[in-house]
Amino acid sequence: MSKIFITIRLLPDGASHTLFGRVAWALEQLIDAGSVGCTPVTHPGPRWSSYVHLLRIRGLEVDTLRESHGGQFPGTHARYVLCSPVEVLQSWRDRR
Repeated sequence: MSKIFITIRLLPDGASHTLFGRVAWALEQLIDAGSVGCTPVTHPGPRWSSYVHLLRIRGLEVDTLRESHGGQFPGTHARYVLCSPVEVLQSWRDRR
């Protein structure tokens, strides 16, 4: 099982935060995606809404954009975009 953590600092002069597990994974995905953001389809994860909620509790601003989709089961889905500027101080992933 993979283990992960990331330590970030909210810019320009915010406190640092260390996140672990899937919340750290979600933050990495949001940082890498930039302004395009992430959806549960493009970045599969079982609890995106929970990850985003926990990031918001830590003071990070994450926008939720609603998008329509068609197909056999039409409806809407969320796209999450990290709006807070952050500096990655340290990250680690054990890929065992």
